[in-house]
Formats: sequence, structure tokens, C-alpha cells
Amino acid sequence: MKTIVCVEPRRLAVEERPMPSASEGLVAVDIRFVGVCGTDIHIFEGTHPFMEYPRLLGHELSGVVAGEGSARLPPGTHVVINPYLACGHCIACRKGRPNCCMTLKVLGVHTDGGMCDRIVMPEANLYPAGNLGLRDAAMVEFLAIGAHAVRRSETGPGERALVVGMGPIGIGAALFARQAGAAVTVMDVSEKRLDFARDRLGFGDRIKAGPGARDIAGKETGGELYDVVFDATGNPRAMEASFGFVAHTGTLVMVGVIDADITFSDPELHRREMRVLASRNATKVDFDTVMAAMIAGDVPTGAINTHTIAMTDLPEAMPAWLASSDPPVKAILTV
Repeated sequence: MKTIVCVEPRRLAVEERPMPSASEGLVAVDIRFVGVCGTDIHIFEGTHPFMEYPRLLGHELSGVVAGEGSARLPPGTHVVINPYLACGHCIACRKGRPNCCMTLKVLGVHTDGGMCDRIVMPEANLYPAGNLGLRDAAMVEFLAIGAHAVRRSETGPGERALVVGMGPIGIGAALFARQAGAAVTVMDVSEKRLDFARDRLGFGDRIKAGPGARDIAGKETGGELYDVVFDATGNPRAMEASFGFVAHTGTLVMVGVIDADITFSDPELHRREMRVLASRNATKVDFDTVMAAMIAGDVPTGAINTHTIAMTDLPEAMPAWLASSDPPVKAILTV
């Protein structure tokens, strides 16, 4: 079968590998669509902190059950793939939070992924897509990360939310914060991303990140700032700056992750009695939330999916996207 492998930083290749077959407890899935994630870009650029090369990429996946399937998932079932492989018995798993399992392996990062013709997965990691189209099913995982962050934040009606960083993960956080009833403002360094958020996603309240952003936020909120701030930047300076946008009694949710230390003012943290939360990956509850919202038409998937190419064209397309002044918001590969 054909696979997309990052052989080393800055080198992708189409490789032939044997077609896998299912064994007990595993189900074979023919991959149909794959989303290209920021993680894939970090792996390509050589900046991902947990990477061993070569690596078969891909963790935003949808497909069709192949082979014998299972009693719950007969052949031909359309599925969303949860790419988080948890141990099932550590302290996090016992608490129902396999998204932060102590030995978690994520497809395409810690183990080979799904940019390929077929993959075999534990049955529990496969969710029937129902009426959801397979292209949209490949976008569930990254949106579920945003939905999980919103659920962690406990935000809701009457609260002000600020989403910093309008890449795909930030988009997910903004969409589900709005669905939770919060009044959402978005912030980014890119005018193009802010225009996209306004024109295609309906987020009219926006702030250009940089000098003066804190003053603008103060004016827009009567000096009170935001009940909840979601940082989806993965940039240490931006993450540190996000502390300054949180209201007294407010919450900062770190959705992005970076291989670096960040600092903050302890007096300000205490003065505001601020909560600081990490948000990692997602759980089945969040996948279900996203799928229901998509089926209801509450997620503008057609706007978010800005680029679509064949999987085997990725080695040529990736460098061009990174060199572009207008890279994809979300690229989807067809298999």
C-alpha cells in the first residue's frame, strides 16, 4: 500500500509498505480522507519535541471498515478514527481521561499514523460516522480538541471568551465557545486569519495581536477583560502574554503546547485568583459533541477545508504551502 513518510526533517516520501491485516481486537479500516495538522507541519520542519524519524504521518482520519469488521462495526461502516492509543489502566485512564494517559501514543507522532491506504485500530477507537460525510469525518479530531478545551473551561452564557491564535485548533475553540453561549472575541497576528474568522466563520469581534492589543481588549470590555482565555498559539511569548487578558476570577486554558518553559507574574495570578488549565487532546464525549454539531449544520466545514489534494501529492505540496503567504487553514488529503 502507499504511505506518506517523513523520512527526516524537510523530506517527505511516498513509500510502499505491506497492507496490514486485522488481528483479534483490531479492525481494519480503508482510509478515505486525512487532515493535515499543525503537528504534521512541526514534524516536517523538525521542531516536534517527541519525534523519531522516519515516521508515517497522519492522525486526522476517516475511513470505511474493511475485511471482516466486527459485530459492532460490519464491513462498509463509515468511521471517525480516534488516534489516541491509551493504556487503559493508569491513573488518568482509571479516571476516565485517556486523552492524557501516562503512556499515551498518538498515531503519526509516537507511532505510525494513517496517511496510508489501510490501518488497523482497536475497535474502541472507531466511532460510526452515521450521516456525517467522510470528508467532514476527517475534521472531527482537531475540532474535538477545541471542544474539549471549552468543556474544560466551563464557559457559558453571559461570559466573555477570547481565543488567541486562529489556526484550526483555535477555530475549534472559538466555534464551541460560541456554541456554549459565550461572547467570543478572536485574536491573531495575521490580518488574513482575522478576516477569514470574520468573513467565513462570523466572528466579528477581533483584535490584532501585538503592541496595544491589551489596551484594546481593556477598552472593549470596560476594563474587565475576559472570563476565559483560550491560548491556541503554541508560541511561548504569546502564551505568556495571554495571562494579561484574563479577568479577575477568570480562567486561562492552554490548548497549544510548546517545548519550552513559560513564565508569569505570581502576584497577578493570585490577585485575580486565576485558574490556569492545560487541555490535551480530546475524549469520546468531545468527538460526539463535534459530530452532533456537524450533523446539525453548526460547523462551517466547507469554509474551514480550504485546500484538498491527493495524498500522494503531499510531498510536493507541503513545502509550497509553508512558503506561501496564504497557507491552508485546513488541508484535506484524499486517499
